Amino acid sequence: MARKSTQGEFTGRHMLAVMVTGFGIVMAVNFFMAGLATSGFGGLIVDNTYVASQKFNGWLHEAERQRALGWEAQATRGKDGRLLVETAGVPEDAKVRAFLRRPLGELEPTEIELQQVNPTDFNSPEPLHPGRWIVRLEIDAAGQAWREEQQLP
Repeated sequence: MARKSTQGEFTGRHMLAVMVTGFGIVMAVNFFMAGLATSGFGGLIVDNTYVASQKFNGWLHEAERQRALGWEAQATRGKDGRLLVETAGVPEDAKVRAFLRRPLGELEPTEIELQQVNPTDFNSPEPLHPGRWIVRLEIDAAGQAWREEQQLP
């Protein structure tokens, strides 16, 4: 009786190697992507999401009150690298502050009291470091407060 050749036959060991290799690749990619996601995100986190959700309507009312003031502000970077804030409808005695943070990676938070250049324009005393920033503008005048976040490329 002739013996049957097993050369080229797909066995259980071959299937095990395919499964282990496939799942190993999937797991390696998942761990790599999870590592990138957690190391590069400097996002905001609330201590208690339930409490934050209960404050949401208050935040909406505050935004409506700010809109009713009619104040506007636009942050840009000047040619000399300074933060420039152009305002409209803001009282002349306004105090303007900027809180800057990086959108990703190292947060590098910075607080700047802006200097008034003319009745509507304010600038930072020092140039900003290069790169992208998230600017939170705060304007206080006549007992009123106004806040807004903007992206600064």
